[in-house]
Amino acid sequence: RSQVGLALPPDPVSSEPPVSPDPVFSDPLYIIGTERSGSNLLRVILGAHPHIDVPHPPHIMRYFSPLAPGYGDLSVAANLRRLAGDVDRLLRIHIYPWDVPIDIDRAATEARPRSLLGLTCAIYEQHREATGKARWGNKSTFMLDHTDAVLERDPGAKLIWLVRDPRDVAVSSRKSVFSPYHPYHTAQLWQRQQARGLALAARLPEQTLHRLRYEDLLADPEGRLREVCDFLDEPFTAELLSFSQTAAAKKGAGLSESWANTGRPLMTGNTGKWRTQLSAEEAAVVETVCAGEMDALGYSLEGGARSPGLRDRARYRLQGARWQLGVEWRSLRHDDNHWRRWGRAALMGSLRLS
Repeated sequence: RSQVGLALPPDPVSSEPPVSPDPVFSDPLYIIGTERSGSNLLRVILGAHPHIDVPHPPHIMRYFSPLAPGYGDLSVAANLRRLAGDVDRLLRIHIYPWDVPIDIDRAATEARPRSLLGLTCAIYEQHREATGKARWGNKSTFMLDHTDAVLERDPGAKLIWLVRDPRDVAVSSRKSVFSPYHPYHTAQLWQRQQARGLALAARLPEQTLHRLRYEDLLADPEGRLREVCDFLDEPFTAELLSFSQTAAAKKGAGLSESWANTGRPLMTGNTGKWRTQLSAEEAAVVETVCAGEMDALGYSLEGGARSPGLRDRARYRLQGARWQLGVEWRSLRHDDNHWRRWGRAALMGSLRLS
């Protein structure tokens, strides 16, 4: 500001408050796809990298996107602050409690753009800052539906599209509190989301979207993780292969049976379970619903075709409801975050009605 020996007059006093520069964000990464495809596993693997922070997602965009219009014009500070207050309520009852406190007022101030996505990114940026890492990642697979907004905000963002055989997704979903229960309903969700992924892959460059098959990750962990690191422009590090020893992996495994595998080394044989755990009808229904996307993603069709009629679909709903009761009962007895999950459902239900 001054040269040696030359005194400059003091700055004039201004009545305007100082203008803070926009915070500088690193290019984030997003794990997108379908739940029960190994996304939480990939989250803790990448979170073991010394440069990358991937906290367990509170799914802010998933829960609040349908509600956001009700808060009005979010460029108005009061409206954005009201939304931020409700998002803070979600964070406080998160089923995987964060160890990092979030200053929600600061997040609302730093949100760029002044939107739900901007608020979400400001929250993740605070989490990254607290860990001291260089960039953050978002494991909410539902961000698949918000990629255009993501890339508009951060043109350098990286999308990792994780895919898994829908028949094995159906097996895993049937036992999880976080997914549809009947293979038919899981197949419908998988088909819609993979169709979306294929459409993104057709129009986005390779440096933006990287497709990773769960089966390939298990078959060649180091090779596939080196490819992911190259895609992210990050060095490969051996810590990625010892992810199960991290505090994040152990914490998740202790909170819910649905996350138990994150606390174990990679289960290289955790594929093809559908051959013994789906009935012939269930496998055929999944293949019928998902045939086009399975073919495009390299999954062979083996079970034949079956298009369910009205009676079949009614039966599937009843079966799914019965399985859900059993899974909820097991969660009540074994999951440490069971009541938090119900509390989240109550919170979002009340916000939808308000």
